[in-house]
Amino acid sequence: MEIFNAYAENRKFLFEKNLDDFLTQEQYIFSMSKSFASEIIEKYEPIEEVKQAGQMSFEGFSRFLCSSECLLFSKEFNNVYQDMHHPLSDYFISSSHNTYLISNQLLGPSDIWGYESALVKGCRCLEIDCWDGSQNEPVVYHGYTLTSKLLFKTVIQAIHKYAFITSDYPVVLSLENHCSPPQQEVIADILQSILGDSLLSDILDDFLDKLPSPEALKFKILVRNKKIGTLLETHSRKGLDKHGKVEEYEEYEDIDQEEEADKAKSSRLTINLTDSSEKETESKTSAGLPFFRKKKVKVALALSDLVIYTKAEKFRSFSYSREYQQFFESNSIDESTARKLSKLKAHDFILHTTKFLTRIYPKALRADSSNFNPQEFWNIGCQMVALNFQTPGLPMDLQNGKFLDNGRSGYILKPRFLRDTETEFNPQKTPEYSKPVTLTIKVISGIQLPPSIHSSSNKADTLVIIEIFGVPNDQVKQQTHVVKKNAFSPRWNETFTFIIQVPELALVRFVVESQNTIAENEFLGQYTLPLLCMGKGYRRVPLFSKSGEDLEPASLFVYVWHIR
Repeated sequence: MEIFNAYAENRKFLFEKNLDDFLTQEQYIFSMSKSFASEIIEKYEPIEEVKQAGQMSFEGFSRFLCSSECLLFSKEFNNVYQDMHHPLSDYFISSSHNTYLISNQLLGPSDIWGYESALVKGCRCLEIDCWDGSQNEPVVYHGYTLTSKLLFKTVIQAIHKYAFITSDYPVVLSLENHCSPPQQEVIADILQSILGDSLLSDILDDFLDKLPSPEALKFKILVRNKKIGTLLETHSRKGLDKHGKVEEYEEYEDIDQEEEADKAKSSRLTINLTDSSEKETESKTSAGLPFFRKKKVKVALALSDLVIYTKAEKFRSFSYSREYQQFFESNSIDESTARKLSKLKAHDFILHTTKFLTRIYPKALRADSSNFNPQEFWNIGCQMVALNFQTPGLPMDLQNGKFLDNGRSGYILKPRFLRDTETEFNPQKTPEYSKPVTLTIKVISGIQLPPSIHSSSNKADTLVIIEIFGVPNDQVKQQTHVVKKNAFSPRWNETFTFIIQVPELALVRFVVESQNTIAENEFLGQYTLPLLCMGKGYRRVPLFSKSGEDLEPASLFVYVWHIR
């Protein structure tokens, strides 16, 4: 009511000019159309006589403020607006881990729903664990566990159906392939017969020696797997009969150092993470960085030739990659190794991700399908940070929030300092060229918040926490005071200010809790979005449950201002 009265000349109705003043002075909406205010009146004013007079009542004004036009996430980012002509390595790509699982990693069921749900959420990189099945039918499951099995054919049928429902941009199928060569050929046949023209099976004329762009790969599905030979050799075999043709090559297999130490294995081959002295090498390996040993791998040529720009290549070291890695080769690194590398050689890691697609996946000890915080790996430019989509919580809140951007396309252009091959950026340090953002948020009130399940009176002692996620120096949280026994319409009227040094990587998370003096506070709802996608002025913050369900009409009413 205070906002309405401030702009209504007679405190009864807003004239078009009053509404236009509010839109420009408070909401920072500068429409080129002179009729924009009248369009809002026409759309939201419920009283016909007031509408015909070109005015807006308090009821109409309230409807406008609670509408999608005043959501905190600015609607200009609901469409694809970024340049989609950069190479794939220039984008953050929404990625999932063990997509077929919908529970834990050891006993839980495998389900087609995992793929369907991930694709509907805009996921663009799916993982498929392939194993030999009976009757020459490859199956998908988490090997050497009690998880249930799916037919590979059924998985590909579901992917084909749902691949481009949410986004037009390419889908990468990351195969963890344990199949024998004969069943690898079956996999190749299934991919070609079901996916048809959607499957990228040959190099593009304009991208013979560089990664193509998401735009060039629209409506295409790429296979990520082991590969024999070069792209030109693959192209030269186009149309030839490859049945029964198998190639064998040696690759380096990483060994979990802690696991091997427990087994007291003494014979190990190490690949240095630096090209320095033996003493330095010993210090790196003692810090828990990977060991390697050679193993022979057999690949059916029919499947190998379906791998075009996304060859899976074992990561050995940054120096090795600089010298030998090809543009179409990508690496998968487990979270523990990646975390250690990011601390020891952050700058080298960032330079690596400016050239090569890099996928980070959860460590094997996460048998409960828990997730790591993806922000630390986005900070160093890793494109495919793969999470267990079936597990709700903070990591998936950050994942869902980040990929709201760019029309929920699953592709977000990385900041220039994470694309520049001569970048000096280090997330541990404030860059000299930083242009900080001052963010001010006034948490005004709550609207029909979920009641506490622990309250017999169906109320809650509500508070709001605002968290910033980004580079380490930007990570901070602040919270309001507690409003007792009011989840329906609590009022806080508290203002918080944040100075954010690297706004391009920052996410803002709103969490609503009910205070519990005995145990942990009870989670009521949350909303996460990129800082640079926040609108200004009076905004409504929608709330989502822990599992990601929209809690409409539950929301927060805030005032936001940010300046750079």
